Amino acid sequence: MLRTLLKTQSAVVSLLLLAIIACHRAELSRPLIVILVPSQDNPFFKSEADAAATRAEALGYRVRIDVHDDDAYRQDNLVDAAIASNAAAIILDNAGADSSIAAVRRATQAGIACFLIDREIEADGIAKAQIIADNNQGARIVAEEFVHAMGPASGEYAELLGRESDTNAQVRTRGFHAILDRHPELHRVAAQSANWSQSEAFQKTETMLQAHPSIHGIVAGNDTMALGAVAALKNAGVKGIVTTGFDGIPDAVAAIRSGALRATALQPAVLIARLAVDEADRFLKSGTTGRPERQIIPCDLVTQSNADEYNIFEKVK
Repeated sequence: MLRTLLKTQSAVVSLLLLAIIACHRAELSRPLIVILVPSQDNPFFKSEADAAATRAEALGYRVRIDVHDDDAYRQDNLVDAAIASNAAAIILDNAGADSSIAAVRRATQAGIACFLIDREIEADGIAKAQIIADNNQGARIVAEEFVHAMGPASGEYAELLGRESDTNAQVRTRGFHAILDRHPELHRVAAQSANWSQSEAFQKTETMLQAHPSIHGIVAGNDTMALGAVAALKNAGVKGIVTTGFDGIPDAVAAIRSGALRATALQPAVLIARLAVDEADRFLKSGTTGRPERQIIPCDLVTQSNADEYNIFEKVK
């Protein structure tokens, strides 16, 4: 009887192993989509990665998310890993408009379709799609709200710039000044790069306040820097300074609700990520995305009057 029981147990174990092997083979038979983003710690990049992964899995793909830390060399290695893994497609928030061209070209030549999100590259005809938020339009609507909030008296303001090598930082600054420079009553008395960093923005704002105590407003190139400026203003006991950001991160939207921050431009990261995966799926099934390569998605202005309509980089109401 013991021998019979052992045989039964052995048969059950064998069947379970076969089932596991079959499931593993079935999983590996699904096409792989590799998602490459600058960071998983930054809420913006995490949101786009999560949104892309969720949509890809819903469409039947395997997914792998990797982080390149805005390092072009690391990005090259991750693209090579995607090629070695025989990925069907890459969803990429790239590490540089120029420095990413070779990696995208290499993947494309290897037969892997590349779909760029958030940041474009300085080349056409390599990626299947480049889907980005309209940073110029977003900067302009934030600047218009800033002008409105500053009022007719206006006065002195300061600007916190993003990382100087980042194309989006340059586009946003040009967009801000396309509006702000039309108003002679506004005077920019200080401009410093805080490299997208909240802690750097805190320090730079303190320095600017000491040098220019009559500042009435601060324009920040992203929400993280705007929140650093808000913290510095609070620490200094300064009130009534109009502060604006860009991106639409959840903490910034919460600060807008409370009145600590005036406005931000929300980049629709979730929508863009989903669009990229949908177009990748369409291309893999039909050989075409049905869309032009470069696609510009408008940003939304978020103020205290509509902040409850937004949640984690998408409009929910």
